[in-house]
Amino acid sequence: MTSYPISLCDTPALSDQSTLDSAIDCLMAHLPLDMNGSYTVREVFEILVRAASRGESLEQTVRSLKGAPSSNGIRYHLEKLDDMQALEAQVNAALHSRIPPKVRKGRHRLAIDLHLIPYYGVPTEAEASYVYRSQAKAGTTRFFAYATVYVICRNKRVTLGVHAVPCDETLVATLTYLLAMLSPLQVRVKRLLLDRGFYAVPVIRWLKALNIPFLMPAVIRGKTGGTRALLVGRKSYFTTYTLNSSTYGSISCRIAVVCGYLKGFKQQHGIRYALYVLHRVKVALPQIHAYYRERFGIETSYRLKNQGRIRTTTKNPILRLLFVALAFILVNLWIYLLWYFVSRPRPGGRVVYQQLFPLKIMLDFLAHAVERRFPPITAIFLPALN
Repeated sequence: MTSYPISLCDTPALSDQSTLDSAIDCLMAHLPLDMNGSYTVREVFEILVRAASRGESLEQTVRSLKGAPSSNGIRYHLEKLDDMQALEAQVNAALHSRIPPKVRKGRHRLAIDLHLIPYYGVPTEAEASYVYRSQAKAGTTRFFAYATVYVICRNKRVTLGVHAVPCDETLVATLTYLLAMLSPLQVRVKRLLLDRGFYAVPVIRWLKALNIPFLMPAVIRGKTGGTRALLVGRKSYFTTYTLNSSTYGSISCRIAVVCGYLKGFKQQHGIRYALYVLHRVKVALPQIHAYYRERFGIETSYRLKNQGRIRTTTKNPILRLLFVALAFILVNLWIYLLWYFVSRPRPGGRVVYQQLFPLKIMLDFLAHAVERRFPPITAIFLPALN
């Protein structure tokens, strides 16, 4: 990214209306809705985009706009979506349609992670299959879980797939599903970066069987044995460790023991150890931690997604997926518009003016363009007295 330019051209590179048109065209092309009534599919998507751009609920958005379709009417048509697999295929096709060039048919560093949104209450039979159990967070151990695959590439950090994880799905099945999403794009794995939640015998065995290059942290376990026994000495080193599971057997893996110093970090001193499992990743020991830090971009994608996510209390897992996927689509659209309209080619690499068009500005563009069709309510009138 570059510094803010001193002078600007007279002709706009992008407008709020063209931004909205690009978003609506993407949604209408890949998310068909069965409509009947006095309003159109475009109007429904405009209300959804307006709610997402302001981080509001559908009810709040509809109440604040003149002439907008009713929230009950919109929800009636959205609830016609009853096939989770079909909806996943549609939203992932929408994600794929708004990515910068050279992501397709490329060999990239990829990150995969689970994003958990808290679930409260007692699930019904229809909801139970998509209520995921995990460690306690935000006062609950139940979550809606979404697995995403994210490409790590300068100026092209986009989400290539999103998957609603059922409660009974294994980590290996989740990885298989996400990597299969890369086939239409012909994307190959240069290096796969995973969270420590994937540190398990079946995952490591499966990745090694497919010969996929990967890097993930190892969990430090045991009081004197286990992986804790590797935390010795003052120098980093490579070693081989056998991970055991009473259910899935054993797997031998290569582990990097990275040794560093706290130097007063959080008022602590002494040696700090980190363990990483790696396969077909050629990197010097002092650089492993910096290589793994590339994965944190997927955490940033979740924070960006939260800026454009419709707020809701619905427990319908299909509507939940739609609202989460819409946020990821808007973030991909932002990267796409930056690359094609808010950038210029130059020797040594394209220059992208992200300072001119941050995500917040794009969301404001979308809201302003929708508000020209449905103006905001600016006055309150009491009922007339007879």
